[in-house]
Amino acid sequence: MPSATRVLRLSLLPVLPVLSLLATAPPASAAGGWSLAPLGGDRPSVYAEGAPGAVLRDTVSVTNRGEKPVAVRLSGTGVRLAFAETRVRVPARTRADVPFTVTVPAGAAPGDRAGTIVARDGDGRAATVGVRLRAGGPVLPALTVEHVAVHGDRISYELVNRGTTVLVPRLAVRAEGLLGRVLDRAPRTLPVRLSPGERLRLDEPWPDRPALDAVHVRLTATASGGAHATAGTSARFVPWGAVAGAAGAVCAAAATAVVRVRRGRRRTAEAGHPVGRARLTGAVR
Repeated sequence: MPSATRVLRLSLLPVLPVLSLLATAPPASAAGGWSLAPLGGDRPSVYAEGAPGAVLRDTVSVTNRGEKPVAVRLSGTGVRLAFAETRVRVPARTRADVPFTVTVPAGAAPGDRAGTIVARDGDGRAATVGVRLRAGGPVLPALTVEHVAVHGDRISYELVNRGTTVLVPRLAVRAEGLLGRVLDRAPRTLPVRLSPGERLRLDEPWPDRPALDAVHVRLTATASGGAHATAGTSARFVPWGAVAGAAGAVCAAAATAVVRVRRGRRRTAEAGHPVGRARLTGAVR
């Protein structure tokens, strides 16, 4: 009868807070008779939760059910992982338990982050285990609308996530002119996701803006959790082409009138003071 699987423990890290558990699932296997899985409980992946700056501890197992030794290299992606050993040699029919730590970034906003533990042998075969890291702390949704401006047929503005959670904002747009409302767009979900601290510049098209009016534009942004912000700006619309044409017509009429006045004065002067050739009238005493 074959001998029982031996256990090789690599315990090089200090004791830190233990991670939470997830549901059961089979280990991730690689061709060649070895597999990778979190230690204990037949967990499908690693789940860790802590405050920003916390260092959490768990263990991953490399099980070699084959008849030959296997050497694997451990690495991580997506979150900050540190292994007791990154290169592990596992004898035949032996399991190696490798402690590791996962660190919650200092100053991290509350929410989830995803990562992966990867084990790869010398032949390029690999197995992976998922890592889900949740940063704790108060969830604070906060949003501001800034730098609203009207540029021709568009309204530009900036949305800023001032809170600690990811936001999917909704936007409503209104504009009041001298004779009443000229723009009224009901709240709609924008195709953006704002991470905490992120600033995003956006444009709102306004192709049917007034040709002649003075308006006040107001933008209202909302998001789940009670985030609410509003900001506005004023703008004047003047058909400068028509104004320029009218001004040109006035100037032309004025120039024509000046020319006519000058011609009339010239004719009057010629009629009252005829101009002829010089004549000699004799000696003057």
